[in-house]
Amino acid sequence: MARVLAQLRNVRLSLGGAPLFEGVDLALGQGERMCLVGLNGAGKSTLLRILSGDLEADSGEVTRASGVRIGLVPQEPSLAGFETLRAFCEAPVGDALATPRHQAEALLHAYGLDPDRSPQGLSGGEIRRAALARAFAADPEVLLLDEPTNHLDIIAIEDLEKRLQGFSGACLIISHDRRFLERVSTGCFWLRNGAVVKLDRGYSAFEAWAEGVEAAETKVLSRLETQLAAEEHWLLRGVTARRSRNEGRRRKLQAMRVERRQRKALLTKSNADLVADKGADPGRLVLEAKVISQSFANADQGGERAIISNFTLKVMRGDRVGFVGPNGAGKSTLLDILLKRREPTSGSVRLGTNLEIAYVDQMRSGLDPNTSIWDTLCPLGGDQVMVRGAPRHVAAYAKSFLFKPEQLRQPTRALSGGERNRLCLAVALARAANVLVLDEPTNDLDMETLDGLEDMLASYDGTVLIVSHDRAFLDGVATQIVGALGDGRWVETTGGYSDFEREHGSFRVPERAERREKTEQPLAAPRLQRKLSYKEERRLAELEARMPALEAEIASLETKLADAAFFAQDSKAFAAAAGRLEAARAEKDAVETEWLELEDRRQTLAG
Repeated sequence: MARVLAQLRNVRLSLGGAPLFEGVDLALGQGERMCLVGLNGAGKSTLLRILSGDLEADSGEVTRASGVRIGLVPQEPSLAGFETLRAFCEAPVGDALATPRHQAEALLHAYGLDPDRSPQGLSGGEIRRAALARAFAADPEVLLLDEPTNHLDIIAIEDLEKRLQGFSGACLIISHDRRFLERVSTGCFWLRNGAVVKLDRGYSAFEAWAEGVEAAETKVLSRLETQLAAEEHWLLRGVTARRSRNEGRRRKLQAMRVERRQRKALLTKSNADLVADKGADPGRLVLEAKVISQSFANADQGGERAIISNFTLKVMRGDRVGFVGPNGAGKSTLLDILLKRREPTSGSVRLGTNLEIAYVDQMRSGLDPNTSIWDTLCPLGGDQVMVRGAPRHVAAYAKSFLFKPEQLRQPTRALSGGERNRLCLAVALARAANVLVLDEPTNDLDMETLDGLEDMLASYDGTVLIVSHDRAFLDGVATQIVGALGDGRWVETTGGYSDFEREHGSFRVPERAERREKTEQPLAAPRLQRKLSYKEERRLAELEARMPALEAEIASLETKLADAAFFAQDSKAFAAAAGRLEAARAEKDAVETEWLELEDRRQTLAG
């Protein structure tokens, strides 16, 4: 068993009288990378603060191994009070000692940050990288990460994945980025209804496991409902409560009612019910950009730096276009040009007819910090919000975005990052728009709201332009990807991010690539390769053997699922077979693609 570095035993915390959670048991062992999953507002961030020592629980034990160092990256890091990033990175976390200067500077440089830079005016991504640099520079044995991928680009997210995969201590992660969790987690903690349950497998197994847990609890609730109906029938017969035997049975009935309420609450999900008003139908063409280019003056090296070079794009009604690339690649600039909010250096952009655009920007600048949620949703007064051409009461509409009635009079400055994001979506989706422009819409959102947003966008019959670094979200939503390849080059790929990555590979850091090109000189002419390597030949043979097996399995599953009686006989087996069919088709596509690449390479070498 791994050495336990931090542990919670029977921890309880109340907020405003009602317990947020109680009886929580949680242990972090060396070498474990656990994700903490739960509904919005369940108390995940609060648990991290209790583990770090930043917050004290009402009761229970919080134990840490002797001398253990804990690194915490909060959801909204604050750099206030520090003159430079070096000072911030050197500052001790909790009871730990100050970080040595050379370690702080090394990590800041690794994250592309100047140690002498002032924290003032940093972007969201720079603040996040500074917080991560500080946490890793302290050389902790326990890492607590709250939404660590927020505002990071895909390069930085993949770099963080590698760092965590090589981390030898214990790690507890809260994140909405499902692809990130699948790649780094070794286990899951599920915080629900004030308690924690554990899965000893990574996040990729979580959804199926959680469905099994809920199915088992549904059966227990069904049995409880049957018992309760019998007991209530007994009570309705008019049995007197004067006898002690009857009084005990009455108390048992009351306890069963309480248990039923608790179990129903456990199985009730507060998912965001997101609906967008498409507005009037635009023409078939939404926008067309022809050989557009954009350059900016390069202050460091003189001359001009190409952000976009001779790029052509056509977006049709109903397209859901994802824009990806490293921070600074020019995604927002490209989007501004496509929407004719900025003129390109050269080229032309034509917009379609009857376009009604709703825009949610990354900084959520449309929110007035001093305005309440109510007044934000009803800027002209009253208590009605027009949604899809029909009035809805503001409280009912806000509830669809998981806002409670008591929150409606709060100023927006009191909201968390996820709540501000949901409010911006509520404002945008209430508009009668046929083009949705979403810049980093997934930042700070919990997974349930993300699922609701995915479902809404998948069924939305307007056009969507999305800037995002969330790879799983893009796979679930986008019909095509526009990605930056560096040096002003942009390409369009059909499908989601996985399709883009298969075709063009991962993003690279241009500066590092240029440095390698200048410093690395070939020592000798490479030996000309005439055939595939042993490993490549072996892999080619494996793929050739795998393809017929997959084709046979797909054919068998398709025949099985075509039987109309199959679903009626066993709905769970039907769902499992449908899931396996989808996975088998995806595997077959991947196998065929890899086989074609190797076969093409073999023929090229032979020729």
